[in-house]
Amino acid sequence: MHLLHIDSSIRGDWSVSRRLTARAVDAWRAAHPDGTVAYRDLGTEPLPHLDADGGLARMTPANQHTPAQRESWQLSERLVDEVKQADVVLLGLPLYNFGAPSSVKSWVDHLIVPGLAYDPTTQEGLLGGRDFVVLATRGGGYGEGTPRYGWDHAEPWLPHGLSLTGMQPRFITAELTLAPSVPAMAELIPLHEASLAAAEKEIDNLWVPAGAAR
Repeated sequence: MHLLHIDSSIRGDWSVSRRLTARAVDAWRAAHPDGTVAYRDLGTEPLPHLDADGGLARMTPANQHTPAQRESWQLSERLVDEVKQADVVLLGLPLYNFGAPSSVKSWVDHLIVPGLAYDPTTQEGLLGGRDFVVLATRGGGYGEGTPRYGWDHAEPWLPHGLSLTGMQPRFITAELTLAPSVPAMAELIPLHEASLAAAEKEIDNLWVPAGAAR
């Protein structure tokens, strides 16, 4: 068994999503002691965004690639291969300015490659059949009934962004993560703690065999 662990937060030791993905990796290792883990940190080593040079590589025959297009294509090949080698993909997804970090958008863009991630003729996704766990964190609250309900554009976007590939994320979300550090949100700390505890419990049970004691 092989797990691909991806972080995207820029907050380092202050990151809740990084703490949650680390917890999930520990849970996965406990359930798969002989398994292997690969790690990619989009927060500290972001991928290049698709530009006019590299981006056109996906619409140009390989034998006509410019050097920049060839470099971009080869990077996408490596990223797609990372996913193909994994039985489980684990992604930490904080909410930045009501959307996904741009580094995650770039990762998704690099995966949308005809012939590698999906069949251009049948549109069949070629990266399905693996577990894709997304640990989402939000500084505020965006659930139904809140003033900013519907303002979280990261969680709704990701399944659509990756739909061509066949990858289907399942989300575990912790909300109000800024409550302990923002005085104006102090009264929301109990709600944050409850949300975080629920997420941690769900993470701890991700790979527990059915019927096993916890």
